[in-house]
Amino acid sequence: MSNTERIIRLKTVLDRTGLSRSTIYRKIAEGTFPSQVKISVHGAGWHESAINRWIAHPAHYREEEPAE
Repeated sequence: MSNTERIIRLKTVLDRTGLSRSTIYRKIAEGTFPSQVKISVHGAGWHESAINRWIAHPAHYREEEPAE
């Protein structure tokens, strides 16, 4: 079976990081926290691997530039 990327929702991100909702969105704006991925018209989540990278090195995390 392939290793597929999971999308996790805000509640899971809050539980895993210990950050508040407002802190997460502030850090996204600063580029120091992974951006959300749109999963439906009104829904968004995060790639689990990006959250795991942030948890491993929160002080050194910088949003990666998308490959073109």
